[in-house]
Amino acid sequence: MTAGKVLVIGAIGLLLYAAHAAFIPVALALLFALILSGPVEALHKWRVPRSVSAGLILMVAVAMVAGIVNFMWTPAQEWFAGAPRTMVIIKQKITPVAKFMSRIEELRKNAGAIGSASGRAPAPAAPMAAAQESAPVIILDATREVVVGLLTFLIVTLFLLTGGPPMLARMTAAFVDDLNAAHVLFIIEKVRAEVGRFYVTTTLINLGLGLATAGAMVAWGMPTPYLWGALAAALNFIPYAGSATTLLVISLVAVVSFNSLGQVLGVAGTYVVLAGIEGQIVQPLLVGRRLEVNPLLIFLALWFGGLFWGIAGVILATPTLLALKVIAEHASGGKAMLEFLGPNDQKSKRPNRLKRFARSYE
Repeated sequence: MTAGKVLVIGAIGLLLYAAHAAFIPVALALLFALILSGPVEALHKWRVPRSVSAGLILMVAVAMVAGIVNFMWTPAQEWFAGAPRTMVIIKQKITPVAKFMSRIEELRKNAGAIGSASGRAPAPAAPMAAAQESAPVIILDATREVVVGLLTFLIVTLFLLTGGPPMLARMTAAFVDDLNAAHVLFIIEKVRAEVGRFYVTTTLINLGLGLATAGAMVAWGMPTPYLWGALAAALNFIPYAGSATTLLVISLVAVVSFNSLGQVLGVAGTYVVLAGIEGQIVQPLLVGRRLEVNPLLIFLALWFGGLFWGIAGVILATPTLLALKVIAEHASGGKAMLEFLGPNDQKSKRPNRLKRFARSYE
């Protein structure tokens, strides 16, 4: 890679990081439009204008999201209201462990102090108190950013759905001289179809995992079991980190709710089994290997996405990799990118010299 390309990539990364407030709603709108474009195009084939079908599908999608949030709102409020009591219970249950760890730390410090100099270090100067904005100003700023971002997301999504893939193809081809609009349209259609199919299948799988998790939580006597089922279904869209977060949350809830270690381990173990079945059997069986990406790249994409754009970056990491892989499959000269993105056990199509080099390390 030449120095010029490195500088360009660095400048783009710096721009995305510095102007994240402007780019995040647009990127999320593009992802949402890719997912919803399937129903819009299906209605368009029945001679329904894209503007009408786009507005209808967007309203249905927003209503479904609002219904899910409303379903989770009441039990979530109950847990937030009882947060102080919950923290007291957690503190009481981890006090013995904390005392044990404190004793170990004290012994370590005493051992490190043996033979050390007895001179006292000068006390550090007290830092100056930084001026802080008032709470109402902070709340108003955060509310304004959320409202502006939400409106931008909805408006851009509506325009993308109304224009459809032909608009994206013309816009893309206009910036690159050697690209043909028809070829760009073909690639966009492939990305739309593959990513849409992936998310539809993944949504069905996650719904199944959520229902199974809720049923298991009911069987173990967990409070608000349907909240944990919905949480498992929602977070499972995030590879690795989603299931790990769900496991951590339900384990903490089990610690607070039960006095028996067996029940706590049973709740955590049941979810581990369900998540293992979903990840190792159901997901490969229904999704297949077509859209598999190297796990290391998924982890790095999640890491850098969260570092640059927070939760939005984590949400966008996986679909971005999937879109890049589909583009590499159908673009000329994309074999190297396809091999770079592919799983570790893929069959290489590189020259025999590279195959012999790879076999020497097996």
